[in-house]
Amino acid sequence: MKITFISDTHTKHEEIGKDLPGGDLIIHAGDLMNSGYEPRDIADFVNWYSSLLTMDYKHRVFIAGNHDGMFEDNPDLAKQLMDAYSGGLIYLKDQSHVIDGVKIYGSPWQPTFYDWAFNLPRNGWELELKWKDIPDDTDILVTHGPPFGHCDVTPYGNLNVGCELLRARVDELKPKIHVFGHVHSGYGYKFYEGTHFINAAVLNERYKYANKPVTIDWDPETNELEFI
Repeated sequence: MKITFISDTHTKHEEIGKDLPGGDLIIHAGDLMNSGYEPRDIADFVNWYSSLLTMDYKHRVFIAGNHDGMFEDNPDLAKQLMDAYSGGLIYLKDQSHVIDGVKIYGSPWQPTFYDWAFNLPRNGWELELKWKDIPDDTDILVTHGPPFGHCDVTPYGNLNVGCELLRARVDELKPKIHVFGHVHSGYGYKFYEGTHFINAAVLNERYKYANKPVTIDWDPETNELEFI
């Protein structure tokens, strides 16, 4: 299965088009908007994301992130915009979707950060409940924020800022792939105890397109992957 991972496009999705090779599946791990409340941001994104079908991305999956406030505060309007402008996109909010036998689960939540969208108290029971909802048989886990200790280092103090409770749940689940963004400086890859961790944030800390989309050729049975 050929998969491309992207995250944190912040309305600059058009800039990455030249670096999308096409494939079976593309996954966006949130923060497609800027302020989070401009309807045009959603319309532009879903129109563009839908158009990737012409690049042979048969399946196009995405979740929201902390900059995507309309998806949390006005989900009915967000859905109207998606229905009007999108074609066959799969939006996941604490939901699973199976593609060619691969179970994908997406969730937008993360520890409180400037009180933006989909924020819950760090190490609180609310976050713990969200992560408990992740099915045990998840193959690809998509969250906006990273788990603590995996591709989550911020340049401000060189600190790990991922979610401790998400890390605990991922250690239990051991999904084959865990993709996320949110911490732009954490862009990269790590393999740990059977899970491929991918921070797919394409913009750097200055919100400039600096990190290419991550595309892999992946065998779901053996969990072996090759970067393309």
